[in-house]
Amino acid sequence: MGDKRTPLPFEPDKRAESASSREAGSRPASEAIPKVVANRMARRVAVFTGLPTMASMGVFVGSYVLITQGIADIPTGTTLGVSGLFFLLGLAGLSYGVLSASWDPQPGTLLGIENISTNLQRLRTSIRSQKGSKK
Repeated sequence: MGDKRTPLPFEPDKRAESASSREAGSRPASEAIPKVVANRMARRVAVFTGLPTMASMGVFVGSYVLITQGIADIPTGTTLGVSGLFFLLGLAGLSYGVLSASWDPQPGTLLGIENISTNLQRLRTSIRSQKGSKK
């Protein structure tokens, strides 16, 4: 087992990999977004995106049941339109979930409306600083 084999072209170089891991381990990792805040954002995104998306799929199921049972005659365009609106609401919920999360150690309010202006300002500042560093 002492024989050395030549690595395949797509295999990572183990020596370079271990050297880079040593370098990365020597300096402290700085997080742009604290883990507590990232988890809070993920929960908000899951709720504000997940519920409208599930409702959008539920529109198809509900429409199918209503039509097949003869309860209502729903036009196809109405089903697609209402489902599309729920999908758009879920897309807006994605942004809202991220922007409404509190960056403080305390979780903030349930809806987090008071955090939106602060987080938008942070986003603008970040974009401006990135544009300035590229020039």
